[in-house]
Amino acid sequence: MKKSKSLSTRTLLTIFLLLISFIAVNFSDAAESELTLEQILDRVEKHYTGKSFQAEFIQESTIKAMEIVDYASGKIFVRYPGMMRWEYEKPEKQIIITDGHKLWIHRPADNQVLTGSAPAFFGDGKGASFLSDIKLVRQKFRISLEDSKESLFYELNLQPLEKKLDVADIRLSITKNTFNVVRIITYNTYGDENRIEFTNLKFHVKLSDSLFSFKIPPGSDVLQLDE
Repeated sequence: MKKSKSLSTRTLLTIFLLLISFIAVNFSDAAESELTLEQILDRVEKHYTGKSFQAEFIQESTIKAMEIVDYASGKIFVRYPGMMRWEYEKPEKQIIITDGHKLWIHRPADNQVLTGSAPAFFGDGKGASFLSDIKLVRQKFRISLEDSKESLFYELNLQPLEKKLDVADIRLSITKNTFNVVRIITYNTYGDENRIEFTNLKFHVKLSDSLFSFKIPPGSDVLQLDE
């Protein structure tokens, strides 16, 4: 009888400890999910500032009035501050490169290179440019924390402080466990939508300077972007 009683006590103790652990873990998770907007922004900034990263992306662009939907995919390389390289692989190859000052868009199939000023092109949040300097989110946008339909994400709504035709509204989906920005949806004043989803994000990667510069191929048709 004593042996049975001793076994029962140990069992109850084990159950009690497991219960305490379960409560502690879930309390921690609940506290994490109740972060304020400022706390979320602080953690996202800490995660991205001064970092280099690369990822794969899928892009879906919708022109509402014409009911046209285009799809594209490829890879992105980002180095703080201001450097980005978008390598489109589908539906056709195209590269968008900036060193934070200059911008190059190379379309091999058309033998065409577009050049211009990166701040003029990306300054209003186009092209998810704030990923290369995440602090621009607070500086350039009015931010609110929205209810999320997906429990794994925080959903932020960004509205430009200066009204632009190209960017009326931006939605960010941020993972609660890693603070990765995994989805960016941009709307213009006409209701057109540009949705970008990121996968296979890798941080602390070494990205060479050559990724963020471009030599125009001889014989290319060079066009200047309006600033």
